[in-house]
Amino acid sequence: MITLTSNAANHIQQFLQKRGKGEGIRLGVKTSGCSGMAYTLEFVDDTLPEDVVFEEHGVKVFVDPKSLTYLDGTELDYTKEGLQEGFKFANPNVKDECGCGESFHV
Repeated sequence: MITLTSNAANHIQQFLQKRGKGEGIRLGVKTSGCSGMAYTLEFVDDTLPEDVVFEEHGVKVFVDPKSLTYLDGTELDYTKEGLQEGFKFANPNVKDECGCGESFHV
């Protein structure tokens, strides 16, 4: 299961409205960074048959089955701290993260 905070959902809804189209967002992982894996986020205009779909606060999150193995239980939040703002991932599967926070290891 993937969950969204209300802050994340509101931010995504605003982006979708500005774009003028989109079914939701796709959350995934790719091999990258110094710890092995990195999160990916992109808008979804066309769904795929293998997509697993979660909906919270009126926003749909699409995840491919392979990525779900690494993301199950993740909560996506949107935070603003000083000059830094962005999505924050609370992933219970993460065993270690790199120092820069861009990649993780499960």
